Amino acid sequence: MTDQIRYLGHSTFHLTLQGKHILIDPFLTDNPQCPSDVTPATIPADYILITHGHSDHIGDTLEIAQHTHPIIVAVPEIARWLSSQKNFPQNTLIEHIQIGGSIPTDFGRIKMTPALHGSALPDGSYGGLAGGFLLTTPSSTLYFAGDTGLYAEMQFLANPPIDYAFFPIGDRYTMGPTDALTATQLIQPKNIVPIHYNTWPLIAQAQQALQSWQAQIESTTNSNVNFLAPGDSIKLK
Repeated sequence: MTDQIRYLGHSTFHLTLQGKHILIDPFLTDNPQCPSDVTPATIPADYILITHGHSDHIGDTLEIAQHTHPIIVAVPEIARWLSSQKNFPQNTLIEHIQIGGSIPTDFGRIKMTPALHGSALPDGSYGGLAGGFLLTTPSSTLYFAGDTGLYAEMQFLANPPIDYAFFPIGDRYTMGPTDALTATQLIQPKNIVPIHYNTWPLIAQAQQALQSWQAQIESTTNSNVNFLAPGDSIKLK
């Protein structure tokens, strides 16, 4: 099976890596960008990775877990909150992780990276530290930055070289295009995929501004910008 990444809008992804299905921040039901063919009851999931506790990132984790019984990867505060919910399937495994830590999987390795962001859970309780994920497989290195502002230590993530970096560019709650350009210059990934923008008016980015941002990145770095519409996929070599 070919490794691939499917964008489901906002910050949500369905990855197929080494024959395993991995969901990142599975925000489906209330996601206005989510493709109509994707539902919590039908999407496959061997793993669910949660960057932080906000409802547009935890999303439909509980409902999906009832159907698929995946391995959930999250910080301890989110793990405890999920396992305390009435509809949490008790035979579902949660792997605790913290920033800087990593765990082996049957598709590669997951490392949690820093993110500058809040992490309140849907009921207002504390969700621990927000983070991102660096996924290393036999063929690719993928960096999902999560909801984050720019920070200088991003430069240390570039070893091994990153094939795809998924950066938020919506501004207001995360980096905007200007800081995402600086992040690209720090990390020098082969490819950039912008996320967490145009979901709602508060994080909308004008098309002309996006074109200018793409031109800046591709003229000042060796990175290529890949704009994905919700439902689009990337096949990994």
